[in-house]
Amino acid sequence: MAERLQKLLSQAGIASRREAETLIVAGRVKLNGQVVTELGTKADPATDQIEVDGKPIRPVAGKIYLLLYKPVGYLTTLKDPEGRPIVTDLLKNVTSRVYPVGRLDYNTEGLLLLTNDGDWANRLSHPRHEVDKEYLVRVRGKVTPDQVKRMAAGVELEDGTTAPAKVFLASESDNNSWLSVTIHEGRYRQVRRMCEAVSLAVVRLKRIRYGFLELGELKPGEYRHLTQAEVERLLQPGRIRSGGGAPQRTGRR
Repeated sequence: MAERLQKLLSQAGIASRREAETLIVAGRVKLNGQVVTELGTKADPATDQIEVDGKPIRPVAGKIYLLLYKPVGYLTTLKDPEGRPIVTDLLKNVTSRVYPVGRLDYNTEGLLLLTNDGDWANRLSHPRHEVDKEYLVRVRGKVTPDQVKRMAAGVELEDGTTAPAKVFLASESDNNSWLSVTIHEGRYRQVRRMCEAVSLAVVRLKRIRYGFLELGELKPGEYRHLTQAEVERLLQPGRIRSGGGAPQRTGRR
């Protein structure tokens, strides 16, 4: 069945639909040997040959949905010109090309979703879904009630004021404190910048929950396949912001 080229590229795991549109407009996509720059162009992957940068794309044989415990020191990207480790290096038994849903920066660990289903990824990433993402944040020193209140109410960043968040003190010692921070926005390095805005220095940052999904027993570098019920539930309005229980606390550290 014929579909728009940007949708086919997204489904094949080449790029998000918006990124695929950029590839098309830039003249990097060919359909049956001819460069295509019109965004409305359709193709049938069963009969048409589609190439990106001279490489043919393969139709997706089956949809894959993964939950990975991303370790520190891995990039959430499909390639790195400097040769640093990328998250897909951890997927030893996954032969289909998958890509991350959203990002965790190089020094952040925790729950990351990967898929080859472009439509699913795009729907999860759309702002109207407002998926809760919970982080445990270790900061230097003690945290004041005012700092917690300011982060929860929303802080002014260079790209605008953050939406209200759920923030509470999970534990503290003389040298460090642990905060639980739950947001539903997806700004670049948002939790780190929220902490910096209230003069808190982040030592460690770990995402422990995405919607109702949690890391469970996974160790850094390990992953599991989502069940079909989990895949479908993530797209159900009104349920993706539920953590299914009390926020995880750390104990004293």
